[in-house]
Amino acid sequence: MTWIGNNLDVIGGHLLSHLWLSIVPTVLGFVLALPVGWICNRVPLVRGTVLSLASILYTIPSLAFFLILPSIIGTGFLDPLNIVIALTIFAVAVMARFATDGFASVSPQVLDAARASGYGRLGLALRVELPLAGPVLLAGLRVVSVSSVSLVSVGALIGVGNLGRLFTEGFQTENNAEIIAGIVLVVALALVLDALLVLGGRLVMPWSSGARRARGGAA
Repeated sequence: MTWIGNNLDVIGGHLLSHLWLSIVPTVLGFVLALPVGWICNRVPLVRGTVLSLASILYTIPSLAFFLILPSIIGTGFLDPLNIVIALTIFAVAVMARFATDGFASVSPQVLDAARASGYGRLGLALRVELPLAGPVLLAGLRVVSVSSVSLVSVGALIGVGNLGRLFTEGFQTENNAEIIAGIVLVVALALVLDALLVLGGRLVMPWSSGARRARGGAA
């Protein structure tokens, strides 16, 4: 493991690059998917078309997406923006279904009561539907986060700096320590981000944790 000790600066640089390339698409995908899911829940005719399109988009191989984006949006071949845009699209494709299901999980009786209390459409969406859909949205966000961390590694194949470079360079030089370091750090990064999301969910949605404990006690 001497290589790891001698290359901490290189590993740290790849880790930071991997981190922001994972977080930015995850956040953007979440924000963009919320209105998409809300509309899909409200308009059944739109739901089928949008979710089918999202499923098709997610089946596109990530490497192929990274390769064709520069010619579509006019970026450089090694521009990290290609990774961000591609993974944002993948994030929206995954998150749109979770958002739709989350808004659909809100009880119609609760919505009727909120309307009777004077909530308008915007207030209903932001102050009633969004909080109650929170647990499902969090589940989707966790899936997107882990998926993004994994897919960023593929960007190393086209020369974008991230932890995936430890795989490709380690393979080329037959350096097992470099490969192992890459694998451990990618898994660790995914676990840390997931744990932070779980913690954030408990802080933002304490009622959700209470409900789970209540169900567990009743069982």
